[in-house]
Parts: sequence; C-alpha cells; structure tokens
Amino acid sequence: MKLFTHPVCLQHDPGPGHAESPARLRAVLQALDQDRFALVDRVEAPRATHEQLLRVHARAHVDKILASAPESGTLRLDEDTLMSPASTEAALRAAGAMVAAIDAVMEGAATHAFCAVRPPGHHATPDAAMGFCLFNTVAVGAAHALAVHGLKRVAIADFDVHHGNGTQDIFQREPRVLFISSHQSPLYPGTGSADERGMGNIVNAPLPPGAGSYEFRELWDGALLPRLHVFKPQLVLVSAGFDAHRSDPIADLRLQAEDYAWITERLVDLARAHAGGRLVSTLEGGYDLAALAASASAHVSALLGE
Repeated sequence: MKLFTHPVCLQHDPGPGHAESPARLRAVLQALDQDRFALVDRVEAPRATHEQLLRVHARAHVDKILASAPESGTLRLDEDTLMSPASTEAALRAAGAMVAAIDAVMEGAATHAFCAVRPPGHHATPDAAMGFCLFNTVAVGAAHALAVHGLKRVAIADFDVHHGNGTQDIFQREPRVLFISSHQSPLYPGTGSADERGMGNIVNAPLPPGAGSYEFRELWDGALLPRLHVFKPQLVLVSAGFDAHRSDPIADLRLQAEDYAWITERLVDLARAHAGGRLVSTLEGGYDLAALAASASAHVSALLGE
C-alpha cells in the first residue's frame, strides 16, 4: 500500500479558528506513524498539471486559483474558503497525489493507496471553489483514469458527512462514472437529495441528523453497495471524509471509528470483486482531531487488511 502526501499540504492555512486547519493533516500523519503502519510506502505527491485540472475545471477557475494565493495573510474566496501563500501549491499537490496514486494502482505498483492531503476537494465545482475546497481532487483523479488509462467504469464512493456537490456536478452527465454518496441532510451545501440522479449514475442517500452506526451500515449494505456491485467498477475511488463521527463539531451523525473500518472493508471487497483490488482514497473532512486520527487509522488499517 502507498500513502501519498506532501509537506506543503501542512502549510495551507486558512487562519486562526478555521475548522480546516493544518492540525487536521498533522493529526492524521502522526496517527499513521505508528509501528503497525511501518509497511506503508510513503510517496511525495507531485503537482497536478494544467491538463489534468482542465479535464474537470473551467480554465477561468484554474487560472483564478493559480493566481490568487496572497503574498501574506489570507484571501477569502467565499464565506468558508480562504487561501494563504501556500494554498495554490497545496491544492496542486493534493490533486497530483490522486493522479499519482491512480497511476500506481493501475500500473501494479500498489493495490491500495491513501492520499493524506489537504485542502479537501469534493465541494469544488467545475467553475468555483467552495466549502474549504479549491480543486476537486477525486474528480481530477477519476477523469485521469478515464482519459489516460482508458477505463470505462469508475466508481466514486463518498461517505463524508457533507454531500459532494462538486463531484456530482462534474460527473452528472458522464455515465462512465458512478457517484455514490451517503451524507447528512439537511446540512451544507444543501444538495444531495435522492431525486438527483444525473443520467442514472448519481446515487444520493441522505441520512437524518442523529443517525448512527445502524442506519449507516443498513444504508450501505442494503442499497449503496449492491448498486456498486451491479456497476462492476474497474477502479474504486473514495472521498474519505470522517466528519460523520459522533465527536465531530460541525455535523450531527453518530458514527464511530469502527464504522469507517467497516465501510472500508466493504469497499475493499468491492474492488477485489470487480477491479483487481484497485482502490484509491483521499482525505476529505473530519474536524475533531482525536476522532479524525482514530478514524483515519481505522480506514488505513482496513486498507492494509488488518
């Protein structure tokens, strides 16, 4: 298994008190420094190229993000999304990590990979940054898999507590990509209702505030995983947000770290059944540091087959 990350992802700093702080990634990396993760091969993430970004984002958006990093302090793009001097480089490395991870699993250098990067990505739309996200990391990776590796069926499973509206927007007219999302509703960004289906390739499964392990597992086992198996993906991608944890301060679901191990094991089984085992995940949300560290550890442990 490979872990893709880059030191600059710790330097993206939206400012004091912002939920999407460098401490998030620091907590994940420290958790993955335990001896039981010694066999994980750490790789420095490359930058995504213009060509890779332009497969999913408008040129005006790419140019804006590349030109907007301030020389000091922060620049506010919207109410939630800010840039600091290192933000452009961090976003390029985050997207590049996903591309490199997909190359690694497609070329047989690894079976599973985890991208421990920030900023997150799944809210970024074709033409706008939002929800802490600058470029849509998982979408850049999926588009790369289609364009470069010639895949016909790529699945994206998103279990972040917030709906991945950007990923849905990018692929809602692309039948080669199946986007599956469980998320709390109502909650930011207000999208993700069950009747948003794209071309039949969008499957949204809202959970009410207060839902916990039982509801989450029943939803995935009863509806979402069967739909993924019918699709028979050649590659499984995961938007791995850990903010549905019961301790998370900005949402109201009641999951525990064990639930992230459970869903990861199920997605590993899916990849083994249809995709030669190939699975790549990337860090999305998670804002309680202890819960994030425990959940990411559970996720990576399951990817390792523990």
